[in-house]
Amino acid sequence: MEFLSSHEELFSDFKLPLLTLILATIVGLLVRYCKSMASSFRSKKLPPGSLGYPFIGETLSFLRSQKEDKIIEWMANRITMYGPVFKTSLMGSKTVVITGQAGNRFMFSGADNGIASNQPVPVAKIIGKHSIFEVSGSRHKLVRGAMMNFLKAESLQRHVGQMNSLVEQQLFQELNGKDSIQVVELMQRMTFKVTCSLLFKLAEGKEKDSLFKDFTLALRGAWAIPLDFPGTIFRKAVLARGRITKVLSDLIRMRKKDLENGKKGSQEDVISTFLVLRDENGKPLPEEEIIDNLVTLIIASHDTNSILLTLLVRHLARDVDVCNKVLEEQMQVLKAREGSAGALGWSDVQMMKYTWRVAQELMRLISPAFGNFRQTSRDTFFGGFDIPKGWQVFWRLLQHTWTTTFLNSQKSLIHQDLRTLQKLSLHIPTFLLEPVHVSALGQNLPGLKCC
Repeated sequence: MEFLSSHEELFSDFKLPLLTLILATIVGLLVRYCKSMASSFRSKKLPPGSLGYPFIGETLSFLRSQKEDKIIEWMANRITMYGPVFKTSLMGSKTVVITGQAGNRFMFSGADNGIASNQPVPVAKIIGKHSIFEVSGSRHKLVRGAMMNFLKAESLQRHVGQMNSLVEQQLFQELNGKDSIQVVELMQRMTFKVTCSLLFKLAEGKEKDSLFKDFTLALRGAWAIPLDFPGTIFRKAVLARGRITKVLSDLIRMRKKDLENGKKGSQEDVISTFLVLRDENGKPLPEEEIIDNLVTLIIASHDTNSILLTLLVRHLARDVDVCNKVLEEQMQVLKAREGSAGALGWSDVQMMKYTWRVAQELMRLISPAFGNFRQTSRDTFFGGFDIPKGWQVFWRLLQHTWTTTFLNSQKSLIHQDLRTLQKLSLHIPTFLLEPVHVSALGQNLPGLKCC
């Protein structure tokens, strides 16, 4: 016992110095790492700019400017101070903002420019690590091919009648007994339900309504500071993502059973398309990967479409001449369908030339998406500045409204001779699925009503 007691005293004597030594070693390593990082950055010519507060950076002002519809002012102030290429910190990551046509050419050159499609931390957490935005190479090509096969023009043209029926049902349901409606919420709910019906064959009911609420939460959290603490927007989004995963997992299980029993064709919906997909080794996609890409598809199709529809209603309510011309064209389509008992078809949609040109003009003047994030896969260089590996790169749309190259860019062309636009608009695209997340008008029209 005396032997043990003496050893305990000896260990106690050494405990404090040992703990001090461990802490000193950790601090020393951290200091060395920070000095190494600082040295590596000093050797690079980084763009001018401010990284803002630690971790938070300038995220709060960036998000606030979007909510208040002042994102253009936010960007213009920094361009004035620092130039067309500047650094900041957004969504928990150091970011280089690239503006101008040359910047967009650099981002989408298709060459090995060191730019990957990876998204910011909160977005990646919501869409999942297996999302098409987070993978590259053969895996990206495989998943993208499956998506495009389901979403190609020939496939979507067959669903025009179904989409028309879903929209009519939703409109009558929302307008019944009401003098006015909130257009933003209506368009969000309508586009979400159409997407779920086409992609998943999800029936109407409480499950679809709950899924809409969870996706709304998830979208909010995707553009929030990634603080995963109880009560934060990001934590609520992560929990909502968990509930979404449960619903989609059940749908996958049901669809898999249907395929095994021969009840559904392989192209019946996008879930079936993913289930029959095989990689180069003949292996099916894991369930987690299917879920991540289903979430990505819904998010990609939801915000931009609902914003465009809201802007269209807003403009028609304000511009009597354009509204009358759109109405006249729609009445012509209705007259051409007299005696036809079938559902609305693609040939009917192709008659809506003027309506589509109005939508195009709105997208030119007020893009449903303001820009997007990418990430550097290696050290790269643009505009005379170094962009270190692992940094985010933010590019923006609406270049034509920021330059004198395009005269009168804010003036609508709708009332002018549309021959120029006609040359550019011979065919109406069958869908608007833009994989862009940052919205210029995503949350700043809550009071817009259509009476």
